[in-house]
Amino acid sequence: MMHPPTGIPIALEPMVLRVLAPNASPYTYTGTQSYVVGGTTDAAVIDPGPVDASHFDALLAAVGTRRLVAVLCTHTHRDHSPGARALADRTGAPIVGCGPLTMDDAGPRADAAFDTTYAPDRVLAEGKGVSGTGWSLLAVETPGHTSNHLAFALPESGALFSGDHVMGWSTTIVSPPDGDMAAYMASLEKLMGRSDRIYYPGHGEAVENPQRFVRGLLGHRKAREGQILRLLGEGIGAVPAMVARMYVGLDAKLLPAAERSVLAHLLDLKGRGLAVEAGEWRRS
Repeated sequence: MMHPPTGIPIALEPMVLRVLAPNASPYTYTGTQSYVVGGTTDAAVIDPGPVDASHFDALLAAVGTRRLVAVLCTHTHRDHSPGARALADRTGAPIVGCGPLTMDDAGPRADAAFDTTYAPDRVLAEGKGVSGTGWSLLAVETPGHTSNHLAFALPESGALFSGDHVMGWSTTIVSPPDGDMAAYMASLEKLMGRSDRIYYPGHGEAVENPQRFVRGLLGHRKAREGQILRLLGEGIGAVPAMVARMYVGLDAKLLPAAERSVLAHLLDLKGRGLAVEAGEWRRS
């Protein structure tokens, strides 16, 4: 996706419009992608993005004269959910989707901080959702990137709005304490058991062969785990030293994020009895 325009609704399929927010960064790629889903009479917005007047206006324009049934949020990082309140206040639509979550996070990026303003009218459990004329959006619980992360399935077309659980441009950051590698891997395995036709992620291009893509993500994480176990076996137990060996040539801006993912792997290994934290990390 080369320099896509912000604020312009792009039709991805008959029931789906994508609107890109103007918040590009090293951690959001070209920006957060909001989606307007629905038919000719009513619609829902998924992930209204950050508070930004131009993006707010673009979303309203994309909805047009249709009744807004709901504003849905996949998770509460502040590049995804803060725009929900203004949209709900303007249209009267309820905020539904993930549960509220606010906590300290030692993660590396301002856009990954939690949205303290998020207050949903309804929290969706697995399989629950919202619907309009000829369409429905159903929650798929996908914790890992955050503990409250949801994806949304559009069964009428076979699409899945994957939020930040599966992105179209990069692997997902799993940043403790809330990010959990074991939960993330279990959620990927869960998606492998589904038959979605296409993923529309929060960042990056659509994923057109989802099961192959998810299989690759699982393989990537297992390869990283193998690297970590080998480094521990060599007596390298400090996270920065591991990252220096594992991510050669990585942009310095992204090194803190890599450290968070390595820590998430180590905590998962600890939980499985394969690593011990004793000042520095070592194999158990």
